[in-house]
Amino acid sequence: MFGLRGSPSAGAGRKEILSRSSVMGVRGLQGFVGSTCPHICTVVNFKELAEHHRSKYPGCTPTIVVDAMCCLRYWYTPESWICGGQWREYFSALRDFVKTFTAVGIKLIFFFDGMVEQDKRDEWVKRRLKNNREISRIFHYIKSHKEQPGRNMFFIPSGLAVFTRFALKTLGQETLCSLQEADYEVASYGLQHNCLGILGEDTDYLIYDTCPYFSISELCLESLDTVMLCREKLCESLGLRVADLPLLACLLGNDIIPEGMFESFRYKCLSSYTSVKENFDKKGNIILAVSDHISKVLHLYQGERKLEELLPLGPNKALFYKGMASYLLPGQKSPWFFQKPKGVITLDKQVISMSSDPESREEVPTCSDPESKQEVHMCSDPEPRQEVPMCGPQSGQEVLIWTDPESRQEILCTGHESKQEVPICTDPISRQEVPMCSDPEPRQEVPMCTGPESRQEVPMCTDSEPRQEVPRQEVPMCTGPQSGQEVLIWTDPESRQEILCTGHESKQEVPICTDPISKQEDSMCTHPEINQKLPVATDFEFKLEALMCTNPEIKQEDPTNVGPEIKQQVTMVSDTEILKIARTHHVQAESYLVYNIMSSGEIECSNTLEDELDQALPSQAFIYRPIRQRVYSLLLEDCQDVASTCPAVKEWFVYPGNPLRHPDLVRPLQMTVPGGTPSLKILWLNQEPEMQVRRLDTLLACFNLSSSREELQAVESPFQALCCLLIYLFVQVDTLCLEDLHAFIAQALCLQGKSTSQLVNLQPDYINPRAVQLGSLLVRGLTTLVLVNSACGFPWKMSDFMPWNIFDGKLFHQKYLQSEKGYALEVLLEQNRSRLTKFHNLKAVVCKACMKENRRITGRAQWGSHHAGRWGRQGSGYHRTGSGYSRSSQGQPWRDQGPGSRQYEHDQWRRY
Repeated sequence: MFGLRGSPSAGAGRKEILSRSSVMGVRGLQGFVGSTCPHICTVVNFKELAEHHRSKYPGCTPTIVVDAMCCLRYWYTPESWICGGQWREYFSALRDFVKTFTAVGIKLIFFFDGMVEQDKRDEWVKRRLKNNREISRIFHYIKSHKEQPGRNMFFIPSGLAVFTRFALKTLGQETLCSLQEADYEVASYGLQHNCLGILGEDTDYLIYDTCPYFSISELCLESLDTVMLCREKLCESLGLRVADLPLLACLLGNDIIPEGMFESFRYKCLSSYTSVKENFDKKGNIILAVSDHISKVLHLYQGERKLEELLPLGPNKALFYKGMASYLLPGQKSPWFFQKPKGVITLDKQVISMSSDPESREEVPTCSDPESKQEVHMCSDPEPRQEVPMCGPQSGQEVLIWTDPESRQEILCTGHESKQEVPICTDPISRQEVPMCSDPEPRQEVPMCTGPESRQEVPMCTDSEPRQEVPRQEVPMCTGPQSGQEVLIWTDPESRQEILCTGHESKQEVPICTDPISKQEDSMCTHPEINQKLPVATDFEFKLEALMCTNPEIKQEDPTNVGPEIKQQVTMVSDTEILKIARTHHVQAESYLVYNIMSSGEIECSNTLEDELDQALPSQAFIYRPIRQRVYSLLLEDCQDVASTCPAVKEWFVYPGNPLRHPDLVRPLQMTVPGGTPSLKILWLNQEPEMQVRRLDTLLACFNLSSSREELQAVESPFQALCCLLIYLFVQVDTLCLEDLHAFIAQALCLQGKSTSQLVNLQPDYINPRAVQLGSLLVRGLTTLVLVNSACGFPWKMSDFMPWNIFDGKLFHQKYLQSEKGYALEVLLEQNRSRLTKFHNLKAVVCKACMKENRRITGRAQWGSHHAGRWGRQGSGYHRTGSGYSRSSQGQPWRDQGPGSRQYEHDQWRRY
């Protein structure tokens, strides 16, 4: 875009690749900056910036916050990407990147997306479906040309984001995984830690009022030159203030606000603007026209009229305000949020901690009093949940607010003597939280319900009038502030009944509400030491936000007065000690998906290079599902209801034929561990030497390979994990043959003796589409190993199944082609006799274990025509059973099994 590059040839290709990811952030802003406002981009040098930073802040190390997800395409410099990934080359490129910045005294902090927020799920789905179409074109090209497509069709290898975390940690870098969308945490970290800047490729960083934003796509690593995009200059060009940028972003469309929501509004702005401005391109005109409307029209009414009176928000009001507030970092306020009536204190922005330390949550949010124009601080005590008194502006009544150090949730108590908490309710139409009054006299327990659409808690008012019960759908866990007792309530997705888990001491129950369908009453336990129940879930381990009103006269408030919808987290697991450990591993990027399963019960997996027209290989989403189901039963052991049934996990897994309209609801699958399944506390906390054996037993049970324990223990590192994965694959997938096994083992053995430069120069004769899919299938298996190893307490070293140690895409492709042509083993192993001995040992382990499961691995020449035909007709039959081939779904092809909202009982996918 601005002509900064190192190597011209490499730079051109990389720039072309990165341009495809520029849709992230505000719609049209990237192109507008390049074409209409190039002057906001300044060429800078990181070495010079670091020297200036050190002189300005002595003793402070210049730090750059890196949005790692934006940089993956930049970092992946290997020429080959189609065969499953050139992981040794990639690791070397990462090492060079880190060394270059370290050499000039710059510290890097890497952030990865740890979850997909619900408000951005639609955008996530849209991009995944777009990727599916790209993958179809890739396979069409491979079949037509038998070569890798050009860089214009580049698709990042499967598992790149997951393994990049571990690669950076191996290189000694501080690597963090977000608890929400990473861009917010990146912007907050940069602002709070006085960082040199943010390195990424997302125009949202032009909207956040944070430290400077640098472009990764324009970075020349050799000289450390790049482009800085200045938001102040952007505002000057548009006639706006920095505080107006979130409004502009939402009107243009971003990852929260669909682009079409304000299309007619933008057209009206454009019509008015172009009547006086001539000869501008339409795309540039739209941004200029909307900015002109904000500066000349909306500014006239700012602070006097609400935005919904000035803009066509309609039913999207709550979503719009949430999109606006998503750009406000801790301590920041927006002048576009209409002020409350007299005597009302509002929290302008939810408190979202961005500390890299999972224990540290020390933000002090502020409340603004519209009368006094003063800010009232609310203290956050990191340990004892101490109440901090605060007075209301007019009533003089004492307001007690305590902030949960882990949950970031402010609980507000008001009243004369009762110190009764002020509950909040949810408007079922706007899905916004609306404060409700609290009667200071009666000390009644506060029941909780949820609105029929918002799926949020609605604490009912505690006055003497009869309570009206509101239909509810789910209620998250509550923990008493003194007792430390947990109450977990989750919703069974089939019966729609709430299941209650209570502490072991208290036997008292207070009715909450009645499910209108089941007519059964749900209960929540109370603790004898607690006189008043908290109106919302307050478990101190989670990041919950709440907006409170202290005026007892006001029964309801317009949700737009306080900004966005605040979504409270529903946790699947009630054991706070275990959740704290899982959360710490998640934040420190030491695990994969474990915390997502235990906290929200919802996970996702992006696209994989899979040929939708090839009926001979099932999708990796199906192949590894039984493993995930056993992991679910391990992680959700304390969520079982009276029928010993765990709740289903929502899986957003991309596979051919899945329109992703709904998640797949996948039930846990009970597993058999020798000696009984140990609890998570035993697996994660017990440091006795013999516990390592229990951990390994649990890991093998997740793969249903307990019977092969002795054979696997005889295998040397790092091939244990590979053999475990290969045994599972060949038992699960009957269309894998002996030639495939030879290729997998041969490439792993040959990789150990090759340098990075040797792998760079390796060139397969041609590209085979089946080998492409098998390479991606194995890498997805390695990410599954990361999940299982994390869940079982790390019985194996993570390095044993990092791909740069046991897999190389081009090398596997070469061995696959050689094996398919019938080359001798000596040729596959490059005439190395020591490798030949190891090869026979590893092959014997895999074949012996498969025979125990009635799976005999044969060569393709022994199949016969009926074999391939059978698999073309029976999709689910890939999952073997002890008595032959499974015919679940009545022989229906697996790609046509109707994805989406159906529930997956484990029997449909299990082998036994």
